[in-house]
Amino acid sequence: MSERRSDNAITRRRLLGAGAAAGAGALVAGVPGAGARPAPRRRLRSRRADVAIVGAGFAGLTAAREIAKHGHSVVVLEARDRVGGRALNHRIRGGGISERGATFVGPTQDHILRLAKAMRVKTFPTFEDGNTLYVTDSNRLTYSDTGPTGNAPPDPTILPDLTLVVTQLDQMSTEVPVDAPWEASNAADYDGQTLDSWVKEHRVNPKFDDLTAVATRAIFGAEARELSLLFTLFYIAASGNEKNPGTFERNFNTRGGAQMFRFHGGSQLICLRMAKRLGRRIVLASPVSRISGVRGGVEVTSRRLDVTAKRVIVAIPPGLASRIEYTPGLPFQRDQLTQRTPQGTLTKVAAVYDHAFWRDDGLNGQAISTQGPVGATFDDSPPSGKPGILFGFVGGDAARTFNAKSRARRRREVLDEYASLFGDKAKRATQYFESNWSGEKWSRGCPVGLPTPGTLLAYGPWLRKPIGRIHWAGTETSTYWNGYMDGAIRSGERAAAEVLDQL
Repeated sequence: MSERRSDNAITRRRLLGAGAAAGAGALVAGVPGAGARPAPRRRLRSRRADVAIVGAGFAGLTAAREIAKHGHSVVVLEARDRVGGRALNHRIRGGGISERGATFVGPTQDHILRLAKAMRVKTFPTFEDGNTLYVTDSNRLTYSDTGPTGNAPPDPTILPDLTLVVTQLDQMSTEVPVDAPWEASNAADYDGQTLDSWVKEHRVNPKFDDLTAVATRAIFGAEARELSLLFTLFYIAASGNEKNPGTFERNFNTRGGAQMFRFHGGSQLICLRMAKRLGRRIVLASPVSRISGVRGGVEVTSRRLDVTAKRVIVAIPPGLASRIEYTPGLPFQRDQLTQRTPQGTLTKVAAVYDHAFWRDDGLNGQAISTQGPVGATFDDSPPSGKPGILFGFVGGDAARTFNAKSRARRRREVLDEYASLFGDKAKRATQYFESNWSGEKWSRGCPVGLPTPGTLLAYGPWLRKPIGRIHWAGTETSTYWNGYMDGAIRSGERAAAEVLDQL
């Protein structure tokens, strides 16, 4: 069997073999794969482990890997029939991989890069040769991202506002501690207003609001009016590491920024290979409904298995964690926090072509547009450019309007917009697919949970604080690269360290 096949499927032979080894009635997870459904198995009444983990995304798998590495038993309960969480590969007909979710990695994202190396998954540069496009109702620019504005458009009508706003946000973010943004000296002021209200107070040209919307829809899956200014500043500060302060430019840019590299085989491949090594410690299609305190530990109740453990790590977004029943109930502060941290509203749309024809025209596939549902596009092709893949982000209000339409109309609108950017060849897509993360039962949104204005100030300390034997992980709990794969891995490492210290 090829490595690709072994990373992405549960085979009958392996399933039966593992079942025989485990004995009658044993629960087998096999090697979780993208879209593979586990065979029906008789549910075990209970299983014991040192640690139970809820969620098999980057955070949960990382925590499991760390705990197993130290010789402790662990069981990972995953609601989906696959691993990876918000990272999901899509196999292109005729060959190739495109990511439906998490895609990029960049400088200072040391933890994801280190893990990828350990899993033998290599990176390659996001295609950036040639010019980027910027299209508004009155302007069409092509420009190089090597200029002073990077990926941001050098539109002379809004350039003064762009320079002022980015400079001020970067400077203000240095006041915000990444491990406790609610302790910033101006936290009450910052968390008492939205990014939208702050931008409108400081910009001169109202057209700058259109660029702000493009940025927040792609980065957060939200409108600027939905974002706490404090959370925005924290997000900027978190776009770095312990040695490199975060900046808006590092978050937004491709060259030298968070979109600089991609993974051969897709980002989910890292999770698939972690899962392969963890083996039967992972139980798929088993959403957790209740976590109960018992003498000396916790009992975690799920669809296929009840696990009694000394500790539990809940490694899913706050909004989903709130849907679990806790006995005894959690402190009201934790409950209030999760009620006020919804997921972003983001849909990813992709079109496949015989080859990356825009490269022939001196374009890199990256575009910023205020003229359609898709606000930002990227070249998602393999290094060879065959097949050619363009994907775009539809977020915030645009996503809410977009997803109310029929699929046929959505496809037409996306291809029409791609054609307005890259020419009529863009209408002749051989494949089209989209990923509405807000409609995913076990995600309910993407890319990250967004604390509403006032939430961090009132309830922020409860984001990571263990409650009894319950620990919290997930990218939303990370101090650096919150909302990214690197942040998820950091959170898994941190939660595992907390648990190991108590075992």
